[in-house]
Amino acid sequence: MTRGAPWSIRRRLALGVVALVALLGILIGTVSVIALRQNLLERLDGQVQDVMRSWVGPGSGAQLPGGSDLLRTGLVVGVAVPGQNARGIVTTSSGDATELTAAQLERLFSTRSRQPATIDIPRLGAYRVVLESTADGSVLAVALSMDDVDGTTRDLALVFALVTAGALVIAAAGAVAIVRVALRPLGRVTETATRVTELQLASGDATIPERVPDAEADPRTEVGQVGAALNRLLGHVEHALVARQASEEKVRRFVADASHELRTPLASIRGYAELTRRIDDELPADAIRSLDRIESESIRMTALVEELLELARLDEGQGLVFGEVELVRLVTDAVGDAYAAAPDHEWEVVAPDPPLTIEADAARIHQLVVNLLGNAHRHTPAGTVVTVTLASDADEATLTFADDGPGIPEELRPRLFERFARGDASRSRATGSTGLGLAIVAAVVEAHGGRIEVFSVPGDTRFVVRLPLRRPDAADASHLPD
Repeated sequence: MTRGAPWSIRRRLALGVVALVALLGILIGTVSVIALRQNLLERLDGQVQDVMRSWVGPGSGAQLPGGSDLLRTGLVVGVAVPGQNARGIVTTSSGDATELTAAQLERLFSTRSRQPATIDIPRLGAYRVVLESTADGSVLAVALSMDDVDGTTRDLALVFALVTAGALVIAAAGAVAIVRVALRPLGRVTETATRVTELQLASGDATIPERVPDAEADPRTEVGQVGAALNRLLGHVEHALVARQASEEKVRRFVADASHELRTPLASIRGYAELTRRIDDELPADAIRSLDRIESESIRMTALVEELLELARLDEGQGLVFGEVELVRLVTDAVGDAYAAAPDHEWEVVAPDPPLTIEADAARIHQLVVNLLGNAHRHTPAGTVVTVTLASDADEATLTFADDGPGIPEELRPRLFERFARGDASRSRATGSTGLGLAIVAAVVEAHGGRIEVFSVPGDTRFVVRLPLRRPDAADASHLPD
């Protein structure tokens, strides 16, 4: 069974106040109505007793009373003499006396209690009756209508119902207003938390300037305790982010410095290896094979160092030279180079008529295209069709690199653009991949204020790159991925 949506604090407090007011109104009304009815019944019993005493006073007999002093509207009196039929009358609003029927008389004398009791006389309604026995064995009955008691009770109950309903409306409106005012500081705390979630903490400044105002961070109140706790949490997160950023900056500087310093010795190793190979006629076969391995490994390490240095520059936002870049020609030339390097693949370009120009760094965009084409070549078998599609709208250009190869393993997709991410080590080494190509692609796209998406199933893999037609703001261009 599906549970409903949870109630907010505002709703709970408002409904709680309304329920409390309703409970108090019902309780007060019920007690008041019961007390009034009891009081009215006691007064009516007193009136019935007075009529009985007036009737059975000195000199009176077991005869029906008469006279305007005794008979009153709604009065029922009856006499039951042993050996005779019972008789009774009821006075109407006009002052006339009407004989009671046998059924009415039977009901009038049905009670055996000598205390006032309530009976329902057919066609007359509810009455309060008192019976009295005389010395000759006769039974006298006096009853007064309860219409006034019932009417007054109903009126009072209706008044309390209306008053309670009005009080509920006022209480609901007041509770909503009071709760809204009381929870307004909590709303400001929520706004602060929302603004923090909108900060670009992953790629921007590690500092968190947002804080809950002091007025909403007073620990003497419940909302203040929440605000103070949030401020402490933000401070802790900011400290951790600053420390992490400082650590990452050290790592970046180390990588950049190490890459820069390694370029010269690697070039020297490669040069000496090439120089030594020129005298291979005087070297044994094992030495020649060793020199070949030294040269190939120096070439691979040089490529790795160059890519690490390139990533370090992109991380720092350095080396971007923006200008007009004609994408159709750039992509066509890159695909032509890819065909020359890998004629066992089928290469296609689908593009609008030139020019399709964007404002970007031409060298970096060329590197992006070459890396994605090389990725398609290295990780797909011979005969794979690789198609590059270009399109544009008013704001951005879209480059789609699609192939009908085996696809990207599902476990690799979440970390596809991470550094040194490889499907398997043997394949990467066999193809000369360093695992940094797609990381450089992501960094170039981010540096230009664009975005990249990947869709892959067996037989259909697409890298979709979207780049703005115009140069992004300097602030956006400087925020680069880790």
